[in-house]
Amino acid sequence: MPGKLEVDLVGTDGTIWSGAARSLSAPASDGEIGILPGHTPVLSVLGHGRVRIETEGGAKQQWVVHGGFLSVDDDQVTVVVDGLDETATPAA
Repeated sequence: MPGKLEVDLVGTDGTIWSGAARSLSAPASDGEIGILPGHTPVLSVLGHGRVRIETEGGAKQQWVVHGGFLSVDDDQVTVVVDGLDETATPAA
């Protein structure tokens, strides 16, 4: 898999997570969307569900989100969430 993703996961209180990743999946309004390095540019509305990130080191992180949007351009991924389920802890 060539390259890596630079991901910024942002909520109303600021940055939730930021770093390099191998992959990301998120709950788009019309179904799950998966992002790998080299993905074509996309802007998607998010629904309720889990944002999953596999970091460059192979660790898996996840958060339950409540809406927002996702933007991808040149391996830069920005996920802006309307709400975050604080009881759901990121996976190690």
